Amino acid sequence: MIVRMWEVRAYPMHAAAVLEWLTGTALPSVEGAPLHAGSEVFASADHRFVVLSRWHGEPVGLPDPPAGWVARAPHSWDFTPIDR
Repeated sequence: MIVRMWEVRAYPMHAAAVLEWLTGTALPSVEGAPLHAGSEVFASADHRFVVLSRWHGEPVGLPDPPAGWVARAPHSWDFTPIDR
């Protein structure tokens, strides 16, 4: 299992548009991938959005949001679960 954390910070005036794009366009574009096991979306008070997606193999990347909507390009990191 691989967990990909994807994060982007929206300009305040575009935060609602970024969230709508994320949940209506970006996530549906990868959720049908055969190795996709699920995704969760989180938001912060400073207009950041984080997606945690779980994969049974190599993750499929989310597309980039419209450049004029975000304060910086998205970043992503891959993690593997640790048994405790």
